[in-house]
Amino acid sequence: MKTTALITGASTGIGKAIAYHHAPLGDLVLVARSMDKLSAIKKDLEHKFATKVIVISKDLTKSNAPEEVHEEIHRLGIKIDYLINNAGLGGQGLFHQRKQSADQQIIDLNVVALVKLCKLFIPDFINQKQGKILNVSSIASLSPGPLQSIYFASKAFITSFSQSIANELKDSGVTVTVVLPGPTHTEFSNAAGMKSAKLFDNAVSAELVAKSSYEAMMKGKVKALSGVSRLHKMIIALMPFLPNKVIGAYVMHLNKI
Repeated sequence: MKTTALITGASTGIGKAIAYHHAPLGDLVLVARSMDKLSAIKKDLEHKFATKVIVISKDLTKSNAPEEVHEEIHRLGIKIDYLINNAGLGGQGLFHQRKQSADQQIIDLNVVALVKLCKLFIPDFINQKQGKILNVSSIASLSPGPLQSIYFASKAFITSFSQSIANELKDSGVTVTVVLPGPTHTEFSNAAGMKSAKLFDNAVSAELVAKSSYEAMMKGKVKALSGVSRLHKMIIALMPFLPNKVIGAYVMHLNKI
């Protein structure tokens, strides 16, 4: 039976790669700001695969955008099986020097929009007695993030929130998976002004992260790492035993441009 996946941040990077991974298996609702990019992806996916693609141009940093997406889905009579919250925004710089409007956008997209979409779609999934949610976090959620304080904190929220609601929903037929990718080749580094940061020196492909993230969601895993190097895995394992100032200094070194 065909399933339908709703993917946010679907015009580039991991979101786009997940769309291509799901397309042979089911239909898609793709959400992002750029209608031009979404339309090009829709045309390509429908040409390559026997699948139906609906595109919704929406800026999820706007306060009512998640509700508008949900209303549009219901208006079209589409049953969503998988909610994939991939849209995310970052930014580099000292917290006290960054514009509040820029940091607020990160919070509104990474945290507020994701929470609202979960709040809106979980009741639908419970009524359907099935549904899967994939929230894209980051290994950044596991440490302090000097020079990316709001971004790291937003990802820490996603990781904690996702695990919490996964436990709440364990007997409902609805699963929640949070994936923690390592550094990944996407347009994120350019948008965040971090293309030259050491953090992205050994980044992996968006396709690799998309495949393993999708598979973790399908297995109903609560938490999964994706595209994480052996070095990063070792550092993650050592974090509970390292002083905060050591971790912070290391992360700050990686985030410098």
